[in-house]
Amino acid sequence: MKNLMFRPIPTEKVRALQKGEPDAQNNIPEKHISDGDGLPCRHCLSHIAIGDEYLILSYKPFESEQPYAEQGPIFLHAEECPAYETAEQLPAMYLPEGQILLRGYSKDERIVYGTGQVIKNADIESIAEDIFRHPGVSFIHARSASNNCYQYRIEKRS
Repeated sequence: MKNLMFRPIPTEKVRALQKGEPDAQNNIPEKHISDGDGLPCRHCLSHIAIGDEYLILSYKPFESEQPYAEQGPIFLHAEECPAYETAEQLPAMYLPEGQILLRGYSKDERIVYGTGQVIKNADIESIAEDIFRHPGVSFIHARSASNNCYQYRIEKRS
């Protein structure tokens, strides 16, 4: 039995952004048409298909206001899409080759030093398990290895 849960951006936040709520920088999300080239939706955790409308916006995956509360650009489908539901499985778009940055955070949303690693996608589950062995790690963020953009959150199964 796997001990990890892969979490997308919460649906209530996504629906508000899709309806035009301002983003983390207080801007209205920009709407574009996908050319099908590597645009991962952070809600359904799949690529946005060519010709589909999508949003570009600034997102902050933290509740607290503190120095470690990073924000940055993400993509979402412009129209409603279902939330990624198979939380016990690594999203399929992260199974192919490529790299990702994993970083552990404490319950007060601060980076746990020594946990950040750029790794191969094939190693996500084993490295995430190792990161959770660090004292004080409550959750992990998966981020783009090249641009540091937020991808999804990893939690331990309770």
